[in-house]
Amino acid sequence: MAEFIKIYEDKPSEAAIAKVVKVLRDGGLVIYPTDTVYGLGCDITNSRALERIAKIKGVKLDKAKFSFICHDLSNLSDYVKQIDTATFKILKRALPGPYTFILPGNNNLPKEFKKKTTVGIRVPENNITLEIVRQLGNPIVTTSIRDEDDVVEYTTDPELIFEKWQNLVDMVIDGGYGDNVASTIIDLSGHEAVIVREGKGDIDIL
Repeated sequence: MAEFIKIYEDKPSEAAIAKVVKVLRDGGLVIYPTDTVYGLGCDITNSRALERIAKIKGVKLDKAKFSFICHDLSNLSDYVKQIDTATFKILKRALPGPYTFILPGNNNLPKEFKKKTTVGIRVPENNITLEIVRQLGNPIVTTSIRDEDDVVEYTTDPELIFEKWQNLVDMVIDGGYGDNVASTIIDLSGHEAVIVREGKGDIDIL
């Protein structure tokens, strides 16, 4: 059964964050808050954990559309091809924030993502998530946890999330109520920006 851990966003406890990082390093799956909906994630470098997430989502790993959560823009060059000044300015304006940017991937992508030409990048405005990634030292792969309910697309109450997911994951973080609007997805991998999904992030940043 998963561990349920309370972390306060305004001042995340170092010890609590270290606990989460240990779970991720050991190949565990963690549900955590972001600046939009709650996400399910694992260490990008752990193949077994990536397979577990793909299985939960009911997709083949090489077909999965997972995004990477980075601590800041300096992480980008690890997995993204060199980007032009105009693209960088958009990213700088928008991040950290409720956006997922699709960018051209480079050859450093983990082997599970080698076939992909693009990657989704998130730098959420949430201290808990950013501290986890900072302490971990590399991105986490993320996917939002959807609800099967026709009315409620995303569960916002961490206790209800724990009830539902406790036997599927290793840790659920209670970071307070989540949002029920997902991130805005913008594709910056081509010659011009394409809005894939309008969510919480304002598209006026383009």
